[in-house]
Amino acid sequence: MGGFFGVVSKEDCVFDLFYGVDYHSHLGTRRAGMAVYSKENGFDKAIHSIENTQFRTKFTGESNSMHGNYGIGCISDYEAQPIHVRSRHGSFAITTVGRINNSAELAEKIVSDHAHFFEMQNGEINQTELVAAMINQKENFIDGIKYAQELIDGSMSMLILTPKGIYAVRDKLGRTPVVIGK
Repeated sequence: MGGFFGVVSKEDCVFDLFYGVDYHSHLGTRRAGMAVYSKENGFDKAIHSIENTQFRTKFTGESNSMHGNYGIGCISDYEAQPIHVRSRHGSFAITTVGRINNSAELAEKIVSDHAHFFEMQNGEINQTELVAAMINQKENFIDGIKYAQELIDGSMSMLILTPKGIYAVRDKLGRTPVVIGK
């Protein structure tokens, strides 16, 4: 299980992002990460193992050095995320919560189109990287998100951080809720 959190703000959002992600610490115990965007600095991200220490301890330095108006973060039991991607849609960061039951066949489909993936230590492919690759198959984010949701057997909710804002996507069956507040 895991959890994610996103913030869009006129001011620096890192403080809110830090505590919002920390609040999800009970949902995962292996990896945590934060990514932010500002017009002045572009993208910045940090990922740490939290197997032997708390989120706050690992990310205190980043909470003081990162700056951005938009941010996403996550707590995960599996993949190191959020990942930063440069694609046909420009640069973006993405984090996911869910499970892809057919990830091997989806990865093979994308690899057969002359693409590649980085393997994790256990030989598996990062599901978040797989989702980003599926989104990149279409002409824009909206069509790419719909395409990924159609192909995924399982449940996949996601946050996508772009220079224009954040896409918040609930899995198509509503198994993993996404709450948007103001």
